[in-house]
Amino acid sequence: MKFIAKLFPEITIKSRPVRKRMIQRLQSNIHNILKRTSEEIRVQGFWDKVEISLDDNSAEMRDLIIDELKRTPGVAHFIEVQEFPLGGFDNVFQLTREAYAERIKGKTFKVRVKRSGKHEFKSPELERYVGGGLLEHADAAGVDIRNPEVWVDLEIKDQKLFIVQETFKGLGGYPLGSQQEVLSLISGGFDSVVASYMTMRRGCKTHFLFFNLGGAAHEIGVKQVALYLWQKFGSSSRVKFVTVPFEEVVGEILQSVHHSHMGVVLKRMMMRAGEQVANRMKIEALVTGESIAQVSSQTLPNLALIDAATDKLVVRPLVVMDKQDIIDVAMDIGTYDFAKCMPEYCGVISDRPTTHAKIDRLEEEEANFDDDVLEKALQAAQIISINDIVEDVNSHAKVEALSKVSENQVIIDIRAPHEQEKKPLNMPGCEVLAIPFYSLGSKVESLASDKEYLLYCEKGVMSQMHAQQLQDNGYQNIKVFRPAV
Repeated sequence: MKFIAKLFPEITIKSRPVRKRMIQRLQSNIHNILKRTSEEIRVQGFWDKVEISLDDNSAEMRDLIIDELKRTPGVAHFIEVQEFPLGGFDNVFQLTREAYAERIKGKTFKVRVKRSGKHEFKSPELERYVGGGLLEHADAAGVDIRNPEVWVDLEIKDQKLFIVQETFKGLGGYPLGSQQEVLSLISGGFDSVVASYMTMRRGCKTHFLFFNLGGAAHEIGVKQVALYLWQKFGSSSRVKFVTVPFEEVVGEILQSVHHSHMGVVLKRMMMRAGEQVANRMKIEALVTGESIAQVSSQTLPNLALIDAATDKLVVRPLVVMDKQDIIDVAMDIGTYDFAKCMPEYCGVISDRPTTHAKIDRLEEEEANFDDDVLEKALQAAQIISINDIVEDVNSHAKVEALSKVSENQVIIDIRAPHEQEKKPLNMPGCEVLAIPFYSLGSKVESLASDKEYLLYCEKGVMSQMHAQQLQDNGYQNIKVFRPAV
């Protein structure tokens, strides 16, 4: 079997050295991916295409190759072809009739010839000859030069004839690794995942940086979607997954920063941390999933102040995209279900957040922040290869969530103090402890071992994540409380 991958159009307008480099990169990427399917695969790069061939003609192998090529950045479209010596016009017609007779039966058609090399005929001459023969010797409904039901596609290169069996749409974009590396701040939601996909599609080797705000369960969920994204669109290159524990940073913000500026300060802390991680990895750009005015921290004035926290280039692929368009992309690339099952983290919820922060006020608020907390988080950062995630994401189970409370059970409200004050949890007849999530780790040892503790937060996200983390640490008397709706 043989496939011909056509280049993304923007590649063809590059200078000769750049185009040559991109074709070589695309050839290498396709070979790296497909050799896992078969060691016998042959991949050759040419000035305007990449050819993939294999002696194995099984349907299973064909489907595997098609699936991989559809997901390879740099391929505009690709065709499955049969290859023959060119011969004369009648030879071309006979081979074409054999390949297309059944497909054009009862349908309109048009012959289309693409030719490169030196020949004694022109493409329209061969189109007319083959088209006339098919009209006379096949049971077609006729020729339609404007809107045919079937295109009869032939490609000729020098003395070779390629009869196109089927055409498939590719991913487009630039070959992965043809652009500089980036570090994507990924939370597992729709935006950051789609932003990561878009930089991968644009040819950037995309590493993942996760700020853990909610324990082991949250981390596992994000690792799972990052692994999926890499396996589907970026497996031709090895990348890293970096985890920075940010719970204490959030706790410090909640205690030291005015609630109206919490969101912007948190993003600036992430930028500072991201810059240091990127420096370690020798990466010059950070990627985020922010879109103008989607939330209060993403207004233009606030984004400018967030950018000012780092000297790195901040790339925002979604900056002018509508939320529904972002969700549509997530559905197309297969990450919708991941994001849908990963509700937004409910750790830093600003009360009447500012949409137009001022640098003087922001610096005043940040002066109250203990920088040692951020430094401690960075020292605890973990960097692993993306392919080492598999074992980790399959080893955790969800914690049981209960809607009723028995005599031996105590509810722990893990929301931040201002959330508890604004919307108290009223549970008559039940013991309720108020322990903010950032204090759980230090206080869990003092809890009675003969009771069960049910963690509660309004959205049910932090509670699940922290309960999972505590169970992983050996506290099997920790569960989740989720009131019945």
